[in-house]
Amino acid sequence: MSQLPAPAKINLALVVGPRRPDGKHEVVTVYQRVDLCDRIALSPSLRLRVAGFAGDTLVTRALALLAEEAGVEPGWSVRIDKRIPVASGLGGGSSDAASALRLANETLPCPLSSGALSGLAARLGADVPFFLAPGPQLGQGDGSALSPLDLPQDYWVVLLIPRGAVKVATAAVYDALDRRRGYVGFPERRRALLEALAQARRPRDLASLPPNDLASSPHADALRALGAFRADVSGAGPALYGLFEELGAARQAAARLRRLGQTWVVAPAWYG
Repeated sequence: MSQLPAPAKINLALVVGPRRPDGKHEVVTVYQRVDLCDRIALSPSLRLRVAGFAGDTLVTRALALLAEEAGVEPGWSVRIDKRIPVASGLGGGSSDAASALRLANETLPCPLSSGALSGLAARLGADVPFFLAPGPQLGQGDGSALSPLDLPQDYWVVLLIPRGAVKVATAAVYDALDRRRGYVGFPERRRALLEALAQARRPRDLASLPPNDLASSPHADALRALGAFRADVSGAGPALYGLFEELGAARQAAARLRRLGQTWVVAPAWYG
């Protein structure tokens, strides 16, 4: 049996443009892993089996696709140990799929190259290729065209999932953006994001990144009031994050925010 962690991610920025001819939206996003992790265990099997999380579809699809691409039978048994909240905007399903792909690929007689594996991952979802690449990444196009970023990693992250929050379907969130014409001014916001990234040397420089175009929450104000130098919704939500320079301040904020929902204090992570 082989195992890998499957870390969560936050979107440190998410700028959204108009809908493309393929139906997807043009985006520019900053992906950052954090050390809240699921765990994926894989072993040989006579058939494809995924256990531990009844709601899985993405790991099953990922391994079926890998087997088809490699011309082999999908002879793997996978167990998912869930820690990342489901449907939270933290990328748990995408991360699980990427870790399962990495483990299964290593068992193939002729493993796929990293480029081929990333191309396959992009067919599963725009976030999945990120989890195959080390470090923070800039995602462009539909989010799956990646380039590495040299960003500060010496800060703490408070995650908050508000009590009673229900994830709205991502497609519906994008449709709402289209109705309010939230894509207007995309080139200017994209330029502002890239300029802020170029100047980010210290953790507090991340405060200059533009806000999330897709989703917002009044709870971000609560995080800032408790000392976060940046706070926003991750992806399409409902999870929020706040960035803190000191661990003590992050722990105090997380404790204060438990009246609003579930909280975690985590750190940036480089790889799964």
